[in-house]
Amino acid sequence: MAAYKTETRLADGRALYYFDSGAVVRDAPDKRDLPPTTTASEIRWDPLFDQWVVIASHRQTRTFLPPPDECPLDPSRDGRLTEIPAEDYEVVAFENRFPSLSTSAVLGPDPDLLADDDPLFTRRAGLGRCEVVCFTSDHSASFSSLSPERAGTVFDAWVDRTEALNALPEVEQVFVFENRGEEIGVTLSHPHGQIYAYPFVPPRMRRQRDSSRRYRERTGECLHCTLLAAEREAAVRVVAETDLFTVVVPHAARWPYEAHVYARRHVPDLPALTGEERAELAEVYLDLLRRFDSLFPTPTPYIAAWMQAPARHDRDLAHLHAQVFSIRRAAGKLKYLAGSESGAGVWVNDISPERAAAALRAEPV
Repeated sequence: MAAYKTETRLADGRALYYFDSGAVVRDAPDKRDLPPTTTASEIRWDPLFDQWVVIASHRQTRTFLPPPDECPLDPSRDGRLTEIPAEDYEVVAFENRFPSLSTSAVLGPDPDLLADDDPLFTRRAGLGRCEVVCFTSDHSASFSSLSPERAGTVFDAWVDRTEALNALPEVEQVFVFENRGEEIGVTLSHPHGQIYAYPFVPPRMRRQRDSSRRYRERTGECLHCTLLAAEREAAVRVVAETDLFTVVVPHAARWPYEAHVYARRHVPDLPALTGEERAELAEVYLDLLRRFDSLFPTPTPYIAAWMQAPARHDRDLAHLHAQVFSIRRAAGKLKYLAGSESGAGVWVNDISPERAAAALRAEPV
């Protein structure tokens, strides 16, 4: 059964959505005195790299690593008002107060730009939407510590928000992700993720789409399905699998520890999953995150990126999967994107994918 959803508004007009495992009355108002949110977000076209870049200078003032007792993602209690008005909650999604993209973004004149109408210097308003998803009210928890039932509620929230954001006319791609750990660049330690609704298809998704299209034109088959079948047959990089999902380290993994969670059935996105698939995915995903945390003596920093179909076009070319990876290559050592990766775009991996898969296959502790 899908989570029970309650919609409300924060003091500055931003939308907030509660997701609960059962019917709950959520009527606590946001008592803060907040000014309206403003954004100077814009997107600029880079003709050399054939991609859009988001310019969001207003985000310089966003909250940065506050002490635990000042976390804005905790519930509002004991007289301290936060982003969530309730005294407790299960899962919450709300519009980011410092968004990279906004449905209200307007491209204004800039006196520093002398060639604003030049096709080489294309600018557009940064239309889109950015939302925060809090996985639990427990500040000290992590996604991997959630129960399968709570993880299922998170997936329900992701499905709901993917459907809603895909329906916005300015949105072309919905991207669900989690950054975990200060080494990754997290600015709030509360267990949470984000959802970006882009007004374009991002480069990584576009490259996968183009590769899939060329493969289908040549063979009539899905490239993702073919790769998944080949990895399952090779078996050496398979981490875990069930009847419905397979976890595998890709043959050409870029990161020291990287694993992809694939739906065995060809589905475009999270909303296309059945109830049975969604429940099983929650358990498979929890198992993988616990395997990542068993790699090192301290919690493993990671990024979890959910690859879904674009909102409108080429949806049949996409195959739902999550890419989970860590920048940590050994205890106390990080994989930096240095000259080859950042300068030339050529990845150099310090750990073989087969060795990484063996480490992830070890029973999590």
